[in-house]
Amino acid sequence: MGLRLKRAEAERMHAHMREGYPHEVVGILAGSRDTWSVYHVVSLVNERADSPANRYHVSALALHRAEEALAARGLDVVGYYHSHPDHPSAYSDFDRDHALPNMSYLIGAVTTGGVVGQQSWRLRDDRSAMDEEDIILED
Repeated sequence: MGLRLKRAEAERMHAHMREGYPHEVVGILAGSRDTWSVYHVVSLVNERADSPANRYHVSALALHRAEEALAARGLDVVGYYHSHPDHPSAYSDFDRDHALPNMSYLIGAVTTGGVVGQQSWRLRDDRSAMDEEDIILED
């Protein structure tokens, strides 16, 4: 099973990553957990002041409001995305330590030239590592 992502939403997510460069950006992947399909991405604000180039932070209230609005539209949170400016799209130990089970974590590698790679990851049940999942782009 892989993460199914609407091509138009992938473009919106990539635009957010390019606009946020050289800082990390973050957002929600929303759609159906039954089919692991993303129909809508929600850009969030990286509130991290001390090191926004290599970390992100979203307040619990901002995250709650965004997730509540998605639920009101009948959308599930399938996972989250964030960017790695001038760094590969592999997950870091920090990413793994803060991941939740049964969620997709899409990471985009961004340089001055734009998004140069992306990978999606899922946390293992024992939290020892994250496994890469296919990203299936759909029209």
